[in-house]
Amino acid sequence: DEGSATAPARRPKSASTSIIEWIVVIAVAVTAALLVRQFVLQQFAVSGHSMDTTLHNGDRVLVNKLSYHLHDPRRGDIVVLKTLEGAGERDLIKRVVALPGETIEYRSCVLYIDGKVLNEPYLDPNVVTPHNCGPEQTPLKVPAHHVFVLGDNRGGSKDSRDLGPVSYDNLLGRAFVVIWPFRDWAWI
Repeated sequence: DEGSATAPARRPKSASTSIIEWIVVIAVAVTAALLVRQFVLQQFAVSGHSMDTTLHNGDRVLVNKLSYHLHDPRRGDIVVLKTLEGAGERDLIKRVVALPGETIEYRSCVLYIDGKVLNEPYLDPNVVTPHNCGPEQTPLKVPAHHVFVLGDNRGGSKDSRDLGPVSYDNLLGRAFVVIWPFRDWAWI
């Protein structure tokens, strides 16, 4: 047939070529997963009750590790902190309540930022009660490149009232969704 060309016949792949291809695919997948975990996204298991009832003991959340490379922390963010000296735990998960330059005060179970009451709709009134709101905080100005963090269960949380303001360098990232158990799935 004029004008038609036949493709050269392909040689079948040898077993060793197939094995090498699979090794390369697996190596690339593992490397990509490790890079994502190291720099972008990480799963974190909640341990304890300091964030009740926003988060529960055993919940698993996804943490965006890029957030604070792109912008500063924001009030209301739920953050995972690196291990802090005196915390007595590994990583902690808390809520940012005050930003650099702001003066925070916590008295009679009420949080004040620059002398004004902060509305905190995320607190469960059945958990944070006049008899379960934890230690008070005398007025304190948050230093530059630091945040003040509190647990949502104020009476059961070791936080900035004990550990002081937290440096941006100690923020692992921002938790943004509960992924497990599935019944607790929620954006946070």
